[in-house]
Amino acid sequence: MVKANLTVVSHFIFLGFTHYPKIEITIFVLCLLMYLITLLSNVILISITILDSHLHTPMYFFLSNLSLLDVWYTSSVFTPMLANFISGKRTISFLGCATQMYFSLAMGSTECVLLSMMAYDRYVAICIPLRYPIIMNKRACVQIAAGSWVTGCLTALVETTSVLHQSFCGSNIINHFTCEILAVLKLVCVEKPKVELIMLVISVLLLPMPMLLVCISYAFILSNILRISSVDGRSKAFSMCAAHLTVVVLFYGTALSMYLKPSVVDSQEIDKFMALVYAGVTPMLNPIIYSLRNKEVKAAVKKLLNRNTLCALLITSSK
Repeated sequence: MVKANLTVVSHFIFLGFTHYPKIEITIFVLCLLMYLITLLSNVILISITILDSHLHTPMYFFLSNLSLLDVWYTSSVFTPMLANFISGKRTISFLGCATQMYFSLAMGSTECVLLSMMAYDRYVAICIPLRYPIIMNKRACVQIAAGSWVTGCLTALVETTSVLHQSFCGSNIINHFTCEILAVLKLVCVEKPKVELIMLVISVLLLPMPMLLVCISYAFILSNILRISSVDGRSKAFSMCAAHLTVVVLFYGTALSMYLKPSVVDSQEIDKFMALVYAGVTPMLNPIIYSLRNKEVKAAVKKLLNRNTLCALLITSSK
C-alpha cells in the first residue's frame, strides 16, 4: 500500500462551478427553479394519488414512491448547494458529507430497482391482464416497494462506509458541488482496489441488471402488443408504457454516463453537468412525463383544484 501524508479530515470544501464565475449565478437560478418545480410537481402527484380513490392502483402506488424518491434525492443534493451559494460558504462537515452521500446514493439506488419493478408491473398489466389483480395485489406491491427501499438503503450504506473509512491526505477540496462518491474517492491517497471492486459490483447489480429486467419485460410487452389486431388496442397499450419507458431511458442514460463510463473518460466538468441533469432535470421531468398524456392524473388534478377553490370560497363567504 502506498504510504502518504495522512491527515484527519474534519470538513470538505466544494469547488462547485467556481471555474465559471460568469455563469455561476445563472446555474444557481436554474437549480433553484428546478428544485422548486420538482418539489411542487412531485408533491402534487403524491397528494392526488393519496386523495383520489381512482388512483389507488399499483401503478400510482409505485409512482408516488418514485415521486418521494425524487423529492428526497433532489433535496439532499440541492438544499446544501443552494444554502452554500447564498451564505458564501462552500464547506461541509465530514458528517454532513457522509449524510449527503448516503441519502443521494440510497435514493438513486432505490429508484434503479423501483423502475425495473414498475416495468414488471406494466408487463403483468399488458401480457396477463386477467391475473393482474391477483399478482399485483396490495401486499405484493408493498413488498416490492419495501424491497426496493431496503436494497437501495443497504447498498448505499456499504458504499458510503467503504469510501469514508479510507485514509484522506493533503487536499480536502472536492471538485464538485456535492459529496458525489466518485469525486470524494479521488481524495483518497492510498490504493483502493477493494473499494473500487465494491463499487463496481454494486453498480453492475443496480444498473445493468435492472436494465436487463426492463428490457426483458418490454420485449414481452412489445411481442404482445404486436399481436393485438385493433389499432385502438395497440395505441392504448403503447400509451400505458410510453411514460415509464421515457423515464427509464432518461434515468438510466444519465446514471450509466456517470457511473459506468470508460476509465479513459475523466472530465470532472462533464461529470458536474451530468450530475445536474441527474439530480435536477430527471426528477423535475418525471411527474410531468407521467402527467402529460395521462387523463386520470389530469382529472384528479382538476378535482383537487376545484375542491380547494370551493373550500376557499366557503371560507371567504363565512367571513
